Amino acid sequence: MTKADNRPPYFDIDPDIALADLGDPMATADFKSISEACARGRTDLSSRGHDESGHKQLRLFSTWEICRYLIPVAQAHFRRVLRQNPDLPQGRSETEGGAKWFSLDEVLKLRGHFAEAGAKGRSYKPYRPKDLPAKIVSVANFKGGVGKTSTAAHLAMSAALDGYRVLVIDLDSQGSMTSIFGGEVQDEWKTIFPLLAGHYARHLRSTNQGRIDRGEAPIPLDETLSDAVDVSASDLIQKTHWPNIDLIGAQLNLYWAEFQIPVWRMQARGWKLWDALTDSLEAEGVLDDYDIVFLDTPPALGYLTINGLAAADILLVPLGASFLEFDSTGRFFDMLHATFASIEEGENIAARALGHDELAFEWDAVRAVITRYDDAQQAELGGLMQAYLGRVLSPHRQNFTALIGQAGEQVNGIYEADYRDFNRETYARGRETFDATYAAFKSLLMGIWRREELEAQASAKPKEAV
Repeated sequence: MTKADNRPPYFDIDPDIALADLGDPMATADFKSISEACARGRTDLSSRGHDESGHKQLRLFSTWEICRYLIPVAQAHFRRVLRQNPDLPQGRSETEGGAKWFSLDEVLKLRGHFAEAGAKGRSYKPYRPKDLPAKIVSVANFKGGVGKTSTAAHLAMSAALDGYRVLVIDLDSQGSMTSIFGGEVQDEWKTIFPLLAGHYARHLRSTNQGRIDRGEAPIPLDETLSDAVDVSASDLIQKTHWPNIDLIGAQLNLYWAEFQIPVWRMQARGWKLWDALTDSLEAEGVLDDYDIVFLDTPPALGYLTINGLAAADILLVPLGASFLEFDSTGRFFDMLHATFASIEEGENIAARALGHDELAFEWDAVRAVITRYDDAQQAELGGLMQAYLGRVLSPHRQNFTALIGQAGEQVNGIYEADYRDFNRETYARGRETFDATYAAFKSLLMGIWRREELEAQASAKPKEAV
């Protein structure tokens, strides 16, 4: 081989060959054909996990899996309890004398039985204080490709397997989270858009009454706002193939909200747009129906993201262990500070003048989470990021494994992957990193609930003494 043969490929490109490979110029209409081709491919890929009725179906769970990951009992004891209680779900075998397999619905029923009749002092159900609302978790970063949607989806699945009731709200008009959970969203009226529009419409009606009392002309409600008032959260929530995960989905038209919200804000400066999502969920009792609400936000600090961040009790910020993602995430926190400090300053000028309580945003916990981590290549940078961010950066780093890649190719979360497609050992190693991610999150969640539980007990003591 001569030295010339080792030259890089960008040398000696023939212009005529390049022209032959170029193809015709493209016009606006060509974008539609590309979009339609992607839609056909997306339908093909996502439908591979669907049942005969065309809906996504959650796989079954084996006795081995249940006893290792879902219900803390020995397999022998588990089988003995089933024999002694024929009214409990007995599972099904694919071969005579083979392993028993159970649906997640059946697992939840079995967990309930063990919680009532199992060994004392053992936790069969996850910690959840009474009389406290659901916790809202926002997963956000304005840099794409950091594992935001994947992290939110897997945390939702982990929490569901653990026994929590979960609501997932997709705020990203790309709708990736909606696709993961098999959601069907025809237009923006099945997204959170009508909740935001309805919140604004109710504010407008209230201020219009004041205008009328002052002899001023009211601001008219257009057809969109009038229709939105009649839409409730229950109209938007759809079931998924997970028995304890519900969804409010998203689709492309949701992006319209980014243009409409500033128009509403200009018409009524007193409208607290950052409260729109929280107020809507609280007013309809949605937070009493679930334990955890996960919000998947767009990769931008727009109005939808601001709603998601303002609603959150817990903020999780995924990022990769690279200089560019560390740098970008720092700028994201800088923008968060500037945005929410600006809102507080603007609101509190009026609050101080009127003698009202001042606005102060607060989050129970904020954590950055390293995703797609390679400890062989990124350990030094990961340690540096930990040194600078301290407690804000979760010490757990989410490794990328072959199982995660394969699950993604099949439009499944890793918890939806059947370990028989790999083997038990590969499956166990593959899910370890997400189990650890969930453990770190659950520790945050339990700590927050415990703090609130103790505060509620402390505040109730003087009343009891009286």
